[in-house]
Amino acid sequence: MKKITQTLLVLLCLAFNPAIAQQIPQLTSKDSIVKSSWIFGLGYNMVDDSGDVFDDLFAVNSQWNTLAYPNRVSIGRYFKSGIGVEAIGTYNKYKEGKIIDRVVNTEESDYFGIDARLSYDLNKIIGETAWFDPYVGVGAGYTDANNTPRSTFNAVVGFRTWFSDRWGLDFSSSGKWRTGDKGTNHIQHAAGVVYQFGIEKGLSKKGAAKLALIEALEGEKKRVNDSIAASEREKEALALAERLAKEKEAALLATAEKAKLDAEKKRKQDLQDKIDALGHVYFDLNSSYVNRRSQGILDALSVILNDNPELTLKVSSHTDSRGKSTYNKWLSERRVKRTVDYLITKGIADVRLKAEAYGEENLLNECDDNTYCTEDKHQMNRRSEFVITNF
Repeated sequence: MKKITQTLLVLLCLAFNPAIAQQIPQLTSKDSIVKSSWIFGLGYNMVDDSGDVFDDLFAVNSQWNTLAYPNRVSIGRYFKSGIGVEAIGTYNKYKEGKIIDRVVNTEESDYFGIDARLSYDLNKIIGETAWFDPYVGVGAGYTDANNTPRSTFNAVVGFRTWFSDRWGLDFSSSGKWRTGDKGTNHIQHAAGVVYQFGIEKGLSKKGAAKLALIEALEGEKKRVNDSIAASEREKEALALAERLAKEKEAALLATAEKAKLDAEKKRKQDLQDKIDALGHVYFDLNSSYVNRRSQGILDALSVILNDNPELTLKVSSHTDSRGKSTYNKWLSERRVKRTVDYLITKGIADVRLKAEAYGEENLLNECDDNTYCTEDKHQMNRRSEFVITNF
């Protein structure tokens, strides 16, 4: 009811002041909480096996058995429903002088415990927070205490407090009741650091309320914008005819320009096809001299260039993969120079020819340093090529 009232008040304010609709809040990390995760814990356990049940619960000096180092480890999976499943291992020592089963202990002995428990997050009932998680649970385990192994039924109450999405502290107290006639019932307290991983997050109650507010604000903003848009439609309609006329004129100009460009593009492609039809200028192995066959190709190319004085070319020369790359780079430089020089002798200005030497970088086939190839295949890579650069 409170949430509905707040939303109605917001909408009333928006109705009288549309500018408010522009100030829509945003969801942040503070609006979300961890819904499910794995939790790993490391800490201390304190055992009270005095036998007096709940009397003198805080008689630490006389009844609690503790160690100075971490002696509890746990791993658990916690689900969106609030249910958690956890496995716990603990170690301790019953100290001399402590009260064990109503008798002063006279000999130090080891304590081992392995427990499994099912817990429930009380935040599902009292309201979720991002930092405080109280819980209750039940479980079962196996304990070897005072040299007497026994299985137990367990009940636990505790809470976790979180400093971040990952790190927090865990405090709990467990009652452990034996299932047979060996050993005694006892209480085990625990405190330690916990770490969350495999986290899945969702909105908190405040986050969900904020999301509802955002949706209401966005809805009102849309209504305001729709109203503004309606008032603009009439102006747009008046300008539509003029705009359409201009667009039609522009379309006609664009069509004419496109036709011109397409014609130029086709002419350029026809020239490139004509050049490609001449074939590459090929070189003998380790040679940069233009042989008789290649001279014929260059003579035909010079005719095309002289017939199209606006045409410029990129002349690129290459080698096969044999030999060192530095030598092949030098050899391709020699080849491209002799190719360009030959065209210059045919009356082609050097400014129309851009020379590029690639060595063995751009092979036309698989004939690299690691592949055996016939001489004919290597010949394909010893070439000069011609590509139109300006037209």
